[in-house]
Amino acid sequence: MSQFALMVNGQPRIVDADSAMPLLWVLRDLLQMTGTKYGCGIGMCGACTVHLDGEAVRSCQTAVADAQGKRIITIEGLGEGETHFVQDAWIAEQVPQCGYCQPGQIMSAAALLQNNPKPTDAQIDDAMTGNICRCGTYFRIRKAIHRAALEMRT
Repeated sequence: MSQFALMVNGQPRIVDADSAMPLLWVLRDLLQMTGTKYGCGIGMCGACTVHLDGEAVRSCQTAVADAQGKRIITIEGLGEGETHFVQDAWIAEQVPQCGYCQPGQIMSAAALLQNNPKPTDAQIDDAMTGNICRCGTYFRIRKAIHRAALEMRT
């Protein structure tokens, strides 16, 4: 066990964990931040997506040691106390069905729009590949991303 100093959603946090412990379990089990979901455990479904220094990463495949010294943003911290424009678009377009994958979907969409404020359908599809929605809301997800992009630009 080692002690790790993390910056999660703008707040300094100290955790005692094995250096190889996935960031997902640090967030959920040690910090009680359950918005980030466990899906597959092998980085293929995207349910565990968080931002690490602004980049969308799979927290189930990111060791806590690799997150130390980096800025971690989870779904709980995305809007910094308010709803984020991507979350607003998700609500307006009624994207969620069961909702389980939505934190990871939203985090991936927010990272895309941070780097590309006017993505094409193909760019959205490419950026969202690996975020699985078992309910099949992909068309609503794409529509919500376009809406968020428009809202972000205005």
